Amino acid sequence: MRIYFVAASIVLFLSACSALRIDRPLQVASGLTSHLVCSGTFITGLDPDRVYAETIRPMRGVGLFEWALTYEVDRQHRQVTTSVAGAFTSRAVYRDGMGCLLLAQDEANDGFDAKPIEPGAPEAAPPFGSHLPDIAGPAVVAASDGKLKAAVNRAFVEPQQPPFHNTKAVIVLRDGKIVAERYAEGYGTETRQPAWSISKSVINALVGILVKQRRLTLDAPAAVPAWAGADDPRRAITIDHLLRQTSGLNFVQDNSGFDPDSHMKFIERDMAGFADTAELVVPPGSRWTYSDANFLRLSRMVRDASGGSAADVLRFARRELFEPLGMRHVTLEFDAAGTPIGSTFMYASARDWARFGLLYLNDGMVGEKRILPEGWVRYSSSPTLDTGYGAGFFTNLGTGNVPQWGVPWGMPKVPRDAFFARGYMGQYVVVVPSERLVVVRLGVSHVRGDDVESTERLVAAVVAALQGK
Repeated sequence: MRIYFVAASIVLFLSACSALRIDRPLQVASGLTSHLVCSGTFITGLDPDRVYAETIRPMRGVGLFEWALTYEVDRQHRQVTTSVAGAFTSRAVYRDGMGCLLLAQDEANDGFDAKPIEPGAPEAAPPFGSHLPDIAGPAVVAASDGKLKAAVNRAFVEPQQPPFHNTKAVIVLRDGKIVAERYAEGYGTETRQPAWSISKSVINALVGILVKQRRLTLDAPAAVPAWAGADDPRRAITIDHLLRQTSGLNFVQDNSGFDPDSHMKFIERDMAGFADTAELVVPPGSRWTYSDANFLRLSRMVRDASGGSAADVLRFARRELFEPLGMRHVTLEFDAAGTPIGSTFMYASARDWARFGLLYLNDGMVGEKRILPEGWVRYSSSPTLDTGYGAGFFTNLGTGNVPQWGVPWGMPKVPRDAFFARGYMGQYVVVVPSERLVVVRLGVSHVRGDDVESTERLVAAVVAALQGK
């Protein structure tokens, strides 16, 4: 008890120093731990201590206060409670079909706008893609080619010293069929794994479907009530600007715990509402800056256009995207306002991510049915300004490095027509049209640049192994 009293005294003293605002990163750390341990335990099915050790402990800065951080997993009520030095408490509660909802310790969860929805809830009609051949049978597909097998196996080899790659799944899909896959211990073909920013590419798809249905317009103003004032320059921001990360909003994202992005995702209850407070610093369309705020605003637009509630979003996403693609093991998480956290928090199996990549490999088609608007894949994979970023996807057409990360825009050793969904800690869905190929790599890597360089080596080796076959 004494150590926590001392720790609390230190924390309260530092919190009083408004210039430091040390209270903010500590509350962020509490919320992040509750959310990630909850999701890893009740969605992915891992031991919570493994989730903490692999995902949270290696994060920058955690070592400074880890001695004061405690988390408690309540399996009966399916929730995780975290505190730092006996203060800065948060709680994440699991809800069937909706993942984990982050709450303050004393906040009730009965005010959330949607009731739990079972993942297998039937729709009124069977999905039109249900008759299509699946990408693989129930068993893990071992590579029959020696070079391909070696390429996949190398992705699981670890260096002697950290940072480690922690590869959890690799899938190679060619011509609509899995030709190789491998999983880490404790993972399998149905394990739902975190997408992090691959979620942005799913928002790209949902926005595309709404554009196709004429419920959203790509080049029209985003129609955000907070930006609607006659003299508000943010009125000029379009959906295209948000998708391409050129909104011009001032919303720093550096994962320090002090930044607005961390505050938004791990403290705020209405994330999109918080994103709406960002001010404009450059004209929309003039500068690229990666920010989750853009995709939280898009997520709110998806919510509103699909019916206005979390339940409406789930029904819409399942009917229009997940079920036609055969994505059977998906969890989309929401904030307390019922907005999908489409910048970050979606879980799905590696096979489901392969099915998602196949949609973009096939130009937005599933069989004979068009899911995405004609030309949407080309639009999504076309570079923005002088960058290698498209619209919710990274392209292989940029030169130089990503300013915020100091790593190449794309994968120089991979065919130039490749483009990919990319997520924190090394989540990738790489589409290579010229090779009729989708490669999925998922992991818990703390290597710089989301481990893009080792993923590039994996995809290059896969391409080399399959060429001429």
